Amino acid sequence: MENQVKRGTMEMAGAMLISGTIGWFVLISGQPIIDVVFWRCAFGAATLLLICGLLGVLRPSLLSWPVFSVAVLSGIAIVANWALLFSAYSRASIGIATAVYNTQPFMLVALGALFLGERITFDKLMWLTVAFIGMLAITQSHGDSGYGGQSYLFGIALSLAAAFLYAIAALLVKRLTGTPPHLIALIQVCTGILLLAPFAQISALPVYQPAALLTLVALGIVHTGVMYVLLYGAIQKLPTALTGALSFIYPVVAIIVDWLAFGHRLQWMQWFGVAAILFAAAAMRQGWSLRWRKAPT
Repeated sequence: MENQVKRGTMEMAGAMLISGTIGWFVLISGQPIIDVVFWRCAFGAATLLLICGLLGVLRPSLLSWPVFSVAVLSGIAIVANWALLFSAYSRASIGIATAVYNTQPFMLVALGALFLGERITFDKLMWLTVAFIGMLAITQSHGDSGYGGQSYLFGIALSLAAAFLYAIAALLVKRLTGTPPHLIALIQVCTGILLLAPFAQISALPVYQPAALLTLVALGIVHTGVMYVLLYGAIQKLPTALTGALSFIYPVVAIIVDWLAFGHRLQWMQWFGVAAILFAAAAMRQGWSLRWRKAPT
């Protein structure tokens, strides 16, 4: 059991380290966002197809039409979420966009309350308030940003929209309990290929630009195929609390990469906002309470 947790921890940490470098690969590719998302889906689909074949999950018996339909809908949400988040990187910076993107747990709670009848507790409401204060701190820092006020705020809006779409996808995937997660991921990226093919400049694949081509291949193989394998492997081995705690490696790595690769240093108000959002999200995922409990007598 101890070895399983240790292996799961390494897999989760690896998945989050990979996720934290996505923004860097997107920006250095120099390609239009729609093209980046399309090729991520294309190379990711090839990788996931191989993985699903090796795992033996390419069986019609594992899918019914209702399950397939929900997986496709979640794929539409995931692909649109990628497009919005990638667009936010060049406007609000990788670090800020990733931090704002981590408001997704609160959106999932709100959607769960609306559509699944889940109760919003006092503690969750308080942590949501802390995250909202963090959002205000970040948006008030747009004058200090090197991106320009309106562009910076638009980047934050794109990140929030991406988080909302991710929450919708997560809500849909909740209905697919029992379906192999790698198969769901394969359906999602295949949906992205069909969805974006009419808009992507497929013939403009930078085959004569090795650096740009490698970034697109890496986004598909490493940041999609390999990352999904590590992530789902970790989720199966780790308790939920530990999974939630390790997930915060992702935004921390993204902020460090943004600083090292592009020299984007956060202002103190931005640091406060980022810290508030990540702390509130961690508190909610870990189930921390703001209320004092009476000590047993």
